Amino acid sequence: MSEPSSPESRPEDLLLPALPQTMRLALAYAPPSARLQTLALLALDQRLAGLLRHSREPMMAQIRLAWWRETLERDAAEWPEGEPLLAALRSWNGGHRALVALVDGWEALTGEAPLAPEALEEMVDGRAAAFAGLAAALGREAEAEAARALGRRWALADLATKLNHPGESVVVRRLAQAEQARPVRVSRALRALAVLEGLARDNLASGGQGSARTVLKAMRIGLLGR
Repeated sequence: MSEPSSPESRPEDLLLPALPQTMRLALAYAPPSARLQTLALLALDQRLAGLLRHSREPMMAQIRLAWWRETLERDAAEWPEGEPLLAALRSWNGGHRALVALVDGWEALTGEAPLAPEALEEMVDGRAAAFAGLAAALGREAEAEAARALGRRWALADLATKLNHPGESVVVRRLAQAEQARPVRVSRALRALAVLEGLARDNLASGGQGSARTVLKAMRIGLLGR
């Protein structure tokens, strides 16, 4: 697929507005060399979330998720053209297969409530694998496990504030508390992931109400890495 011919048609211009504020804020700290790859990951996560949110029946969500799974298992050269998200995922240079775990994680949430702890763990592991995959796609393989740890913490903190069933929320909050409190440091290429994780933890600590210090928190992590 050739590069878009005008700035207006760039994948990032079409994908960025669909991201929630916290993701856009985190993405601001991704260096230019990592921005499109990071945006592709976050946009895919939100696209998959939307499939669940807008599907009336679990089976419909599963069918749509299956399309993404099958697409991500194929070579990028075989992908259809005209889809901005796929265009952005080409920046992963073949590393996109790591994102199949993210699809599996979202599919684990299509079961009946209350979801089993194993299903919630699969979701957390899927997001963690996607973070590790981003590290590899950016040539930061040595930081893959650190990125995976950030992915787990982000997934747990994020899910804990969004799950509607009280039983599910309790399980996720217990898992979040069991995570190591040791800070995870990553290079600037992956700094957006650290910002995202930090904002999610801050949101969880505030009871899901957000914080007036959100921008300052993002700045601190984005600039200092902690």
